Amino acid sequence: MQQPTYPNRAALDDALARLSKLPPLVTSWEVESLREQLAEAEAGKRFVLQGGDCAESFADCAPDTITNRLKVLLQMSLVLVHGLQGPVTRIGRFAGQYAKPRSADTETRNGVTLPAYRGDIVNAPDFTEAARVPDPERLLQAHALSAMTMNFTRGLIDGGFADLHHPEYWDLAWVKHSLLAADYQKRVDAIGDSLRFMETLAGGAIHEFSRVDFFTSHEALLLDYEAAHTRTVPRKSGWYNLSTHFPWIGMRTAALDGAHVEYCRGIRNPVGVKIGPSIDIDWLLGLCRALNPDNEAGKLVLIHRMGAAKITEHLPRLIEAVRGAGHKALWLCDPMHGNTQSTSTGIKTRKFDDILAEVNLAFDLHRTNGSRLGGVHLELTGEDVTECLGGARDLTEKDLERAYRSTVDPRLNYEQALELALEIVSRQRRA
Repeated sequence: MQQPTYPNRAALDDALARLSKLPPLVTSWEVESLREQLAEAEAGKRFVLQGGDCAESFADCAPDTITNRLKVLLQMSLVLVHGLQGPVTRIGRFAGQYAKPRSADTETRNGVTLPAYRGDIVNAPDFTEAARVPDPERLLQAHALSAMTMNFTRGLIDGGFADLHHPEYWDLAWVKHSLLAADYQKRVDAIGDSLRFMETLAGGAIHEFSRVDFFTSHEALLLDYEAAHTRTVPRKSGWYNLSTHFPWIGMRTAALDGAHVEYCRGIRNPVGVKIGPSIDIDWLLGLCRALNPDNEAGKLVLIHRMGAAKITEHLPRLIEAVRGAGHKALWLCDPMHGNTQSTSTGIKTRKFDDILAEVNLAFDLHRTNGSRLGGVHLELTGEDVTECLGGARDLTEKDLERAYRSTVDPRLNYEQALELALEIVSRQRRA
């Protein structure tokens, strides 16, 4: 399902052969490190923050864009670490999130029908025949740009950009105008005071706080691309997808007898799967058995995306089924996809209040049903976009016209993302 039709199979095979010989983008020990952290999150010992763009574009491989994405995730995790009093695992939805599922194979405008835009890894968004023809050379371009993004991100982190001693490095250009700036600054100051106190007791700098672990993820949608990155590793058993630390399966490709489940059950990476209100118990338990046959901690992540209006009706039965069957899994809440709506003028958007409501309900429902919500999965950006309604600045439909830049789904902007983190902390402290 959801695979493009390439007009020249020989050209595709040639591109895949070249792709399979290129250096991997991640390492097996990084993958294993993430699995260990996800197992800790299952046990309630850490929280997972997964966030980034709905769909990356090749043009987004630019220093400022990458830095801003990293900044917003670091700032959100700082709030969560301070407020939840525990470690946070940071997983970026970038460095490979170039493919997107489509509701139809074609798109028609003014009587002209062309292939659907499936993300920059496949074709271009311009509505022309030349742009919409799937091009296998884009697979190699996606690999190169993913490598550049990862290299720059690693360089920032290893160079001390993520140093908790200097969170002022993470300020975005427009943060001073944020209504939440004062609340955030209080938390920064509190962490700084705590670090100085601990280092006074220790008699020196605590170097563990000068860097953080950071992982990447993307939807494992384009199977030819994922297969070309799937390799064995010396002195380790099994196969690893070395294009990303954490691949996940979307609802459109989660069929038990589908190729995406068949592929993902065979790799050693931790694997996520999106589950919505339409999933039934047999389907869900079948996914648990297929994707985590040895019932290992840290291997399977269930990402529920119900919508604020449906989560109370549907999530409890799923929690009970997984718990009752004894399956090990980490639960994340995706409060974005179930809350998508269109404005009166046809613009796709989401309401911040619905997003926040679904997260709060998810915490409550897991708690009352003997489970634990281990993290959130968000579509967000570090840019000053206006794509989701509401938030601290109470964005309206008219505001969407100012800076709506997404080519696929609406994202939380920096202020809304930080506000969500602050609200999560506030709610959990009251619980």
